[in-house]
Amino acid sequence: MSWTQRTWRRGTLAVLCLLAGGCLAVGPNYTAPKPQVPASFVGAPVGASRAAGPIAAGVPPIDDAWWESLQDPVLDTLLTQALKSSPSIAEAQARVREARALAGIAGAGRFPVADAGGLYTRNLGSENVPTGVPPGGLGPGIHSNLWQAGFDASWEMDVFGGVRRTIEAANANYEAVTEDRADVVLTLLAEVARNYVEVRGAQRRIEVARKDLAIEQDLETLTQSLFNAGLAPRQDLLRAQAQVSHIEAAIPDFDTDARAAAYRIAALVGRPFGEIEAELTASRPIPQAASEVPVGMPSELLQRRPDVRAAERRIAAANARIGVAQSDLYPHFSLTGAAGIESLSFSSFATASSGYYQIGPGITWRIFDAGAVRFRVRAESARTDAALADYERSVLDAFRDVETALVSYANEKVRRDELAAEATADAKATEIAKLLYEKGVESFLPVLDAERALYAADDALAQSERDSTLALIALYKSLGGGWQSVSADLSERGSR
Repeated sequence: MSWTQRTWRRGTLAVLCLLAGGCLAVGPNYTAPKPQVPASFVGAPVGASRAAGPIAAGVPPIDDAWWESLQDPVLDTLLTQALKSSPSIAEAQARVREARALAGIAGAGRFPVADAGGLYTRNLGSENVPTGVPPGGLGPGIHSNLWQAGFDASWEMDVFGGVRRTIEAANANYEAVTEDRADVVLTLLAEVARNYVEVRGAQRRIEVARKDLAIEQDLETLTQSLFNAGLAPRQDLLRAQAQVSHIEAAIPDFDTDARAAAYRIAALVGRPFGEIEAELTASRPIPQAASEVPVGMPSELLQRRPDVRAAERRIAAANARIGVAQSDLYPHFSLTGAAGIESLSFSSFATASSGYYQIGPGITWRIFDAGAVRFRVRAESARTDAALADYERSVLDAFRDVETALVSYANEKVRRDELAAEATADAKATEIAKLLYEKGVESFLPVLDAERALYAADDALAQSERDSTLALIALYKSLGGGWQSVSADLSERGSR
C-alpha cells in the first residue's frame, strides 16, 4: 500500500471518528494471562507423615494474621511496631503515593488546560524598522503602552485513545506498586518472625548448654573426689574437665547468634535496639504453631501472592503503552481558544470594547520521523513480552516456594519427633551409665560417651524446634499469608 493510500485511509478514519464523537482506543486490548495451574500441591514427599504436621490441604486459605497461631505476645508486639515504623514500609508507602500522583497526572489529560495571565508593556518603535516588526510598537519612534489580561485554553480530543491508554497504563502501574507494597509487608513480617525465632532458638541452645554444663560440672566434682580418694585415674579427671570446657566454649557462640538476630530485628522494626532489648533478652520458648496451615488450592495461590499480582499488573501497564505509542501514527486533533481584554490606554482597558477572543480546531500529524514511532511500538511490544515472561517466572517461583516449604515443614516435624525420642533415650542411658560409674561397675568412658550423646541430642532437638518454626514461617510466606490483613490500614495511611 502506497504512502498516499495509507494517508487517505487514516484521514478518512479520523473524520469518521470525529463525526461519531469518538472511537475505540488503538492498540491491543488487555487480556489477563491464564497460566497452567496444577490441580493440587504435591505436599510432603513419600515416606513423610502428612498427619505429623499441621498441614490442611484443600482448606480455603484465610487472610488473618498467621503469626497469631504462634501464640507469642512479644512477636505480636514486634510485628505491630514494624508495620508502624519500619523504613521499608515507609519507602513502599512513598512509592504508592508517587504512583497515585502519576495516575492523577495521566487522568488530567482528559480535560482542557487553561492558563490565565496579564501584562503591561511600554513600547518604543525602532526608527530603523517598519511598523509591525516585533517587538516594535505603533510606529518608528513612537512610544506606546499595552495593557492586556485574559486566558487561553487547549484541549486535545482523544480520538484514537492515546490519552485513554496513558491513563490505563498509569492505573495499572499504580496497582502494581500497591502490590509491591504488599510484597514488602509480606517479606517484612516473615523476616521479623524469622529473626525472632532465631533469637529464641539461640536462647534455647544456651539453656541446653547450661543445663548440660551443670551436669558436667557435677560429674567433674564427683570425678575429682574419686581421684582424690585414689578410686579414679587422672585420665578420667582430665576428660571430665575437657568436657566442661567444651560446653563452656559453645555458649558465647550461641549468645552471638542471639544478639545478631536481635539487632536485625531492631533494624527491621526501625527502632533503637535499646528500646526492644528487654523484650528480646528475656528468655522465652521457641514459638510453635497452635493451628493448622490453610494451604488452599494452587489456583488461589496466584491471587494471594502479591509478587504474582504485581507482575500481572505490569503486563497490563506495558500492554497499554503499546496503544500510547500507536496513537502517534494517527493525527492529533485539538481545540484551542483565547479570550481577554487589551488596550493601549488604561482608561479603556476594562471596557467591553477592549475584549477579544480566538477559537478554533487544530490538527497535527507526524508525516515523517524515519520510522521512530513504529520502532517505539516494537519496543513497547517487546517490553510487554518481557513483562509476560516475568509473570510466568513469578508463577513458577510461587509454586516452587510452596512445594519446597511443604516438604521442608513436614520433614522437619518428623525429624523433630525422632530427635525428641533420641534425647529421651540418651537421657535414660546417661542415668544408667552414671549409676554404674558411681558404683564402680563401669569406667568413666561410658559415662563420657553418654553425656556427649545426650548433649548432642538435646542441642539437635533445640535446633530442630527452631528449624520447624522457621519452615512454618517460610510456608506462610510462600502462601502469601498475612499482608491482606493489614492492607486496608496501610492504604488508609498511604492516602494521607
